[in-house]
Amino acid sequence: MSPARTLAVVGAGPAGLAAALAAALRGVRVVLLDSAGQAGGQFYRQPGEALGARHPKALHHQWRTWERLRDGLAEQVSAGRVRHLTEHHVWFVERVGQGQAGKAASTEPSVLARPAGGHGFTVHALLGPRQEDSVAVSADAVVLATGGYEKVLPFPGWTLPGVLTAGGAQAMLKGGLVLPGRTAVVAGTGPLLMPVGAGLAAAGAEVAALVEAAGPGAFARRASSLAAHPDKLAEGAGYLTQLLRHRVPLMARHTVVEAHGKDSVEAVTIAALDAAGRVRPGTERRIPCDTLAVGHGMLPHTDLAEGLGCRIEGTDVAVDAEQRTDVPGVWAAGEATGIGGAALSLAEGHIAGRSAAARLRGSTPDPRTWERAAKSRTRARKFAAALAALYVPPAHWAEQLRDDTLVCRCEEVPASAVREAVEELGATDARSVKLLTRAGMGWCQGRMCSAAVAGLAGCEERSARRPFARPVPLGELARTPDDDEQTSS
Repeated sequence: MSPARTLAVVGAGPAGLAAALAAALRGVRVVLLDSAGQAGGQFYRQPGEALGARHPKALHHQWRTWERLRDGLAEQVSAGRVRHLTEHHVWFVERVGQGQAGKAASTEPSVLARPAGGHGFTVHALLGPRQEDSVAVSADAVVLATGGYEKVLPFPGWTLPGVLTAGGAQAMLKGGLVLPGRTAVVAGTGPLLMPVGAGLAAAGAEVAALVEAAGPGAFARRASSLAAHPDKLAEGAGYLTQLLRHRVPLMARHTVVEAHGKDSVEAVTIAALDAAGRVRPGTERRIPCDTLAVGHGMLPHTDLAEGLGCRIEGTDVAVDAEQRTDVPGVWAAGEATGIGGAALSLAEGHIAGRSAAARLRGSTPDPRTWERAAKSRTRARKFAAALAALYVPPAHWAEQLRDDTLVCRCEEVPASAVREAVEELGATDARSVKLLTRAGMGWCQGRMCSAAVAGLAGCEERSARRPFARPVPLGELARTPDDDEQTSS
């Protein structure tokens, strides 16, 4: 009797949870690795147990869906079908060829299995909050549910303490039950701004303004596409009602021009945008605040997929109807394949888990078994496309950057250096700008500044193609397979 196949799922957000549960229910052993201390991802981020939150669902919507995922995971873990590894920061997934099987170390050898012939994958992770120790987990196949991260576009004053991303403000509220400040301005563009503003206001902060670059005309032009999703419109209307109840000023077709302050942010200047996306002179308005939460959308986490050699289309991991990448044994689901929200992530994760389970059992999956999820995926993708066309950063945001405005915080590269690289030194893409200015060579490896560099340089925004998904100690890179504990299936 051949041993049960093992599926490694990286990421315990909506897509990862859906994939893990779908596979486990179909007889596949699952190792679920996640960097957080609790499952849920950003969308279902939970406060730490030590905080003793009495009503955590007050910070969430779709709570019943979360309860089903949470309870399902607990059941599968209890039954021994899922091994949930928390605080495992995956930095690389390695394809293991014939002759290399059994050389990866693991804290849980009993869940390991290799396909006949010795081919499979080794998932490398750093452990704990300080990421000092390491582990390597073996699997027959992998589902990458690595989520996304926020797109950051700079402006004068954006490096001041008190300026943070919209998602960062939401994470502080959901995960830490703390307000980032007493008086906040929420600004940028995208569907995340309304729930962040509503959440901060409900938690007791004074939201001095919600500043949205999109205007009523953009919504009107896409009314038919949006009307096809009444549930999403109802959700947005609920957030709008909360904002109005808390008397939050809504500034449509406006943008942040500058953040002011000496040791921290003390005020924000906003201005109206014209039809071309430029600031209209004379419309500037200064708003006192101690917090500025800014969001301009999200980008997919593709580092692990790129390390495996998966094809990337633009900024997204390319997948087929089964959520398979072009690398055999690798599936991808959720925001990594394109930003689309929780509903899309759940549908893609469910399909990926079912497909992976069938393939690992040696059968051809029947698409009819995930027909409902496929319909949900199609609807969610259409809605995501409509939102992507609706919520776009101001076309001329880069014109607001002064020469001394930092673009790359890690390497302290100002806008003037990027402009010089393009206009005088002949840089034509983000890579050449990086080589000439060091923008993107710092600790974050371009995760914070890549979108800004591309926009300022006037080149296409593409995946950065980093070798590893996070910074790794040199000692870890120097390790050899023989340094690890020997394991066998």
